[in-house]
Amino acid sequence: MFSQDFKGAIFDLDGTLLDSMWVWQRVDEIFLHARGFAVPDDYSQAILALTFRETAEYTIKRFGLCDTPEQLMDEWNQLSEEQYSNHVKLKPGVRGYLKHLRACGIKLGVATALTTHVMQAVLSNNDVLHLFDALTSADEVVRGKTHPDIYLLAAQKLGIDPRDCIVFEDVHKTLRGIRAAGMKACAVWDESCVEWDKMVHAFDYHVLSFAQLLTDIANGTRDG
Repeated sequence: MFSQDFKGAIFDLDGTLLDSMWVWQRVDEIFLHARGFAVPDDYSQAILALTFRETAEYTIKRFGLCDTPEQLMDEWNQLSEEQYSNHVKLKPGVRGYLKHLRACGIKLGVATALTTHVMQAVLSNNDVLHLFDALTSADEVVRGKTHPDIYLLAAQKLGIDPRDCIVFEDVHKTLRGIRAAGMKACAVWDESCVEWDKMVHAFDYHVLSFAQLLTDIANGTRDG
């Protein structure tokens, strides 16, 4: 049973609220191909819980690049910004579920690896920016999502005790950071998930889609 026993809901974006993993797959292909590399099979999984800067540092080290982290981040932003601003869409049921939580008095926050500018652009383009009480980007903290920093900052911005928050994520690695923050965790399925079975057993809750969650709520089979 998915019990609505929380006062704040904190959402990841890529793969959780947004159907957007294709963007970064394309960015990786363009970026690495220009430097003479194919995208390694394990690359996307290796960087999933890292901050934007940590991803840049990891990429430079792994491929022996001469670029600075700032140069990589600028190039990635340029490659992805147009897609996020105009083409990335919400997953089915997301807008309805966010409105449902707002109607229940739940405060809504974002904790994402996307930069603040791109985050605001994609949420605005999908007409949900106004539904959030606070936005938090990984570029505001030093450590990635395997640490509690970004979740604690998001709760602080919401003005809610971390113990009264739930985090929605699509990556198994993030559970360590969520638990360290003292929060509940809900796994959200995405076609890019490679550890879904582990997530189902380890997280407090799991949802296959927000559309299905809304249906369950309407049918009275879930509390929220």
